[in-house]
Amino acid sequence: MAEPRPTPVGVRVGWREAIAATVGGLGFELVDIERAQRGLLRIFIDRIPGREYSVPGEFITVDDCEQVTRQLQYALEVEGLEYSRLEVSSPGLDRPLRTDADFQRFAGQAVQITLKVPFQGRKSWQGVLTPAEREPAADGVDPPAGAWSLVFKDGKAEQVLGFKLEEVREARLVPVVDFKGRKLRNDSGDAGSAEAAPEEGAPGTDGG
Repeated sequence: MAEPRPTPVGVRVGWREAIAATVGGLGFELVDIERAQRGLLRIFIDRIPGREYSVPGEFITVDDCEQVTRQLQYALEVEGLEYSRLEVSSPGLDRPLRTDADFQRFAGQAVQITLKVPFQGRKSWQGVLTPAEREPAADGVDPPAGAWSLVFKDGKAEQVLGFKLEEVREARLVPVVDFKGRKLRNDSGDAGSAEAAPEEGAPGTDGG
């Protein structure tokens, strides 16, 4: 079972719940919350696979971000949550993966993981994410449900690193770069962002 996601430093208890409810109510996934300097509150959202949107597509659009921004401004004011500037955007090319659902969604893509405990002297590993094979091991014990593997090249040989989600400190998609060096969008998208300051009379300071 994955560890519960900690509340970001500087975000009051209840912030994540209020933001998550607002974002989820609009039909989007809350990927992350980041409280930056000078009262900047960053919200990263993504579209939910299989859900229909007014503008079809897999990637977050500017209109999506503006819609969430407007609703969050209202919700944050009602809750009395303080900020000076609100920014809503897609999770970017290096989208973080935190839940088993994230891992299932991006199976088959290149990811970089950081383990909590080093394996063979290393914590950082990069490869193609695949579900662990369910074939019985030599001792006849099946691999646990929710187990994953990274397939990578070590020299000319293909190697497989098996791990469980609870062993991972951080996991992110690896941005795809074409042969000309231009970054390409992956399934996380990198399509839009919107930001706004509170309206006059709304909270406007970094309330910690």
